[in-house]
Amino acid sequence: MSTRIEKDSFGEMDVPVDAIYGVHSLRSRENFHAAGERLPLEINYGMAKLKHACATANMKLDLLDTEKGAAIQRACEQVLAGEADDAFLVDVFQAGSGTSSNMNTNEVIGNLACIQLGGTPGQRELVHPNDHVNKGQSTNNVFPSAIKVASVELAGDLENSARHLIAALRHKQTEFADVIKSGRTHLQDAVPVTMGQAFGAFARALEKDLARIEAARERCRELGVGGNAVGTGINTKVAFRGEIIAALNATTGENYRVAEDGIETTQFLTDLGDLSAAVRLLAVDVHKIANDLRLLSCGPKTGLAELVLPPVEPGSSIMPGKINPSICEATNMACIQVMGNDQAISIACSSGQLELNTHMPLIGTNLIKSIQIMTRACRILADTCIDGIAVNVERCRTYFEESAGLATVLNPILGYDKVSELVKESLKTGKNLRQLALEKNILSEADLETLLKKSTGPTL
Repeated sequence: MSTRIEKDSFGEMDVPVDAIYGVHSLRSRENFHAAGERLPLEINYGMAKLKHACATANMKLDLLDTEKGAAIQRACEQVLAGEADDAFLVDVFQAGSGTSSNMNTNEVIGNLACIQLGGTPGQRELVHPNDHVNKGQSTNNVFPSAIKVASVELAGDLENSARHLIAALRHKQTEFADVIKSGRTHLQDAVPVTMGQAFGAFARALEKDLARIEAARERCRELGVGGNAVGTGINTKVAFRGEIIAALNATTGENYRVAEDGIETTQFLTDLGDLSAAVRLLAVDVHKIANDLRLLSCGPKTGLAELVLPPVEPGSSIMPGKINPSICEATNMACIQVMGNDQAISIACSSGQLELNTHMPLIGTNLIKSIQIMTRACRILADTCIDGIAVNVERCRTYFEESAGLATVLNPILGYDKVSELVKESLKTGKNLRQLALEKNILSEADLETLLKKSTGPTL
């Protein structure tokens, strides 16, 4: 294999001659491999967007030669088109500020820019990864800003996915509006609700989760890029940060803003922790919904069987005809993974020291994964499960009429003592309270139906 020699402060290394990464990237690949997976490309793309904006700002402030700046911008666009994906080599578990990945990105963009200018990879005199691509930047601000850029964009997809799931639940709320069922508290029979009300409660919980994600996403639009080593903006012009944000907004269509306190945003990654927590709360509620669907559909002969979930695959390698709630189970696992990711993010956010958080790659990787997992999980649950759910109306009605819930409904009309006698007789004869009330002419069929409708509240 043909190589070129590149040199850094640690010495010389042989780099494949056509490689668009460089010595720093190669050294980092050798040093870091504990995770066994590369940093998510979305973070590299976030850095490319920021470096494109930084080139614009540097050229506008006469800090960067226009020819070099334009070549850097074209190289960033190549990265964003996916033309350099294989050149991003660095493991997730690396230097805590993400320096290795920032330099990997600088080298890739720099070498692509060299090619743009008619040179070859490694010709640092044409475009230097530090002096030109990274001009006015520090990993300490570029890397967390890149995580925010990636997260803001991906969270938009998550919001749309959550809305899709909410719409599916609201549709079932309407479809099942008149199906009365026994409510259950402590897993024991309770007063009646409709199946529509149950799905409406699911939807409302997710609407609140969506609002939390939207608010946290907005806070992540505050970027520290241009703040350099500790957030003071050392070695840059005062206007630099504002120009970066203006250029970034122009190319992304987003509404990012300069950090109010650059020192704070360099030390504290709590805004990312906030978004992670909001995604976790969505996972918490989706997990609960999936569990309820599994429970309400259990059976079909020996369980509750109030709901019928759409079959998606054979459920057993030994029991013919068995169907399992596989989509709900997959959703459960997705949600559990997101809850675990958030725990790691919380610990990492709290583990910085003094002027810097040194666990940025872990935070960024877990957050990107969590957003993507929940984006997919919400759509799969909606399209492959919720949309096809059917309700067993007769089973729901039977359970309610045989439960203690009907006694509670009759209590205000008949009085505590008379209902107590009916309950005793029901236990003795095996007849449910509805049968006894009709047989004894305590209530007519019409009166009982009216009473049942009123019992589930004013939303019917």
